[in-house]
Amino acid sequence: MILPENNRIPEKVDSIHLIAVCGTAMGALACMLKDMGYRVTGSDSHVYPPMSRFLEENGVAVMAGFDGSHLSHRPDLVVVGNAVSRDNAEVVAIGEMALCYCSMPQAVNRFAAAGKRQVLVAGTHGKTTTSAMLAWILFSAGRDPSFIIGGILPNFKSNYRTGAGDCMVIEADEYDTAFFDKGPKFLHYTPDAAILTSVEFDHADIYRDLDHVRSAFGRFLTAFKPDSLLVSVDDDPNVSGLVGLASCKRMSYGLEPDSSWRIGRVFIEPPATRFEAFKNGMDFGTFRTRMIGAHNLKNAISAVAVADYLGVPSGQIARALDSFAGVRRRQEIRGEKRGVIVMDDFAHHPTAVRETVKAVKSHFSKNRLVAVFEPRTNSSMRKIFQQDYATVFDAADRICIRKPPLLKKVPRGERFSSERLVADLRRRGKDAVYFEDTESIIDDLSESSTRGDVILIMSNGGFDNIHERLLKAL
Repeated sequence: MILPENNRIPEKVDSIHLIAVCGTAMGALACMLKDMGYRVTGSDSHVYPPMSRFLEENGVAVMAGFDGSHLSHRPDLVVVGNAVSRDNAEVVAIGEMALCYCSMPQAVNRFAAAGKRQVLVAGTHGKTTTSAMLAWILFSAGRDPSFIIGGILPNFKSNYRTGAGDCMVIEADEYDTAFFDKGPKFLHYTPDAAILTSVEFDHADIYRDLDHVRSAFGRFLTAFKPDSLLVSVDDDPNVSGLVGLASCKRMSYGLEPDSSWRIGRVFIEPPATRFEAFKNGMDFGTFRTRMIGAHNLKNAISAVAVADYLGVPSGQIARALDSFAGVRRRQEIRGEKRGVIVMDDFAHHPTAVRETVKAVKSHFSKNRLVAVFEPRTNSSMRKIFQQDYATVFDAADRICIRKPPLLKKVPRGERFSSERLVADLRRRGKDAVYFEDTESIIDDLSESSTRGDVILIMSNGGFDNIHERLLKAL
């Protein structure tokens, strides 16, 4: 059994081992530690590309599976990922050897963020894209930021950076920290500036209901320093009900007339969108982005607001946004065959699905939009959102719904039904089709797709490599 008193980081650390190193954030942390000169090893039960290749390219030795022998070199510190349970073989070895251990955010605080201004992006939706925009703006302005973000940024070909500048951008996650710390990860950070994009019910395996989610974000906001800045979205009632808990400087952003940062006129000019930004009612400038949809314009203006607070001139912000290449798996065009565009997106929560489908249709208004959805998260495989999903695909011309691939993880009475969703969509007059597996979706789309179609594939997982397989079939 591991001892609570060993949940600490020793003053002198040379070697560090990470359990469940192939997670996006854990992999980024491992590479950062390697860059800082530490001897880094890692292990995971699922060692496969692209993260395995990413770690290998960055010099991190990864061992397959979990085994106590992986700690035989007695590392000075073991970082335990939140996907690891207390009966994990390497966790048992930590206790037997009385090794020091910590969580991922504890390690980020000690090694990566120490001495830096912490710039956080929190919220149910939009964290990754907004964090990425902000990191790119700071880098383009010569501020040499560090960052750790839950997606690969094509501008950097990485999801992390170890910079010499005074700022570190952190995607602040509300998911739990570790089996020995069930509080949200974001409670470990002390922001100098933060963006709050949204607060909705999600992570049904962690949170009981919306009130439970709100309480977690409330604890986060209560810990803000008086001299820090909170930039919060203006159209989310849950956010509006919580921001008063933050005893710090506050600004709002969005489309409301009285917002501190307001989006003015919007000009859709494929492949980009221009928008006017107003700060406290005064014209701040016109900005151009290749990210599409109203939700991404709000992400952009929140990043503009924090960049301005950190002293980046508006001209430099504009140049950075114009050259921002997005985030992999966020409206990422994976390829085009026979005039058919195949796009990949991480959307899974009903709100994210609705906004993504609307955004893609607005950008490709003359194209037939085929939405393909795989319910895969702990929340989307539960029936809590069963009725909500029936209303979020309205902008799509055709809808393909896959049977959830991991339903056995969910108790029978709590399971989401893809068949029922398709029936509900059809009752609303939508062209919707149910599929048992990925192969049948590929067969159908390769036969039915015609030139000009946009196929939007939404899942938080690999979806059986559907994107490459579909492009090959086309």
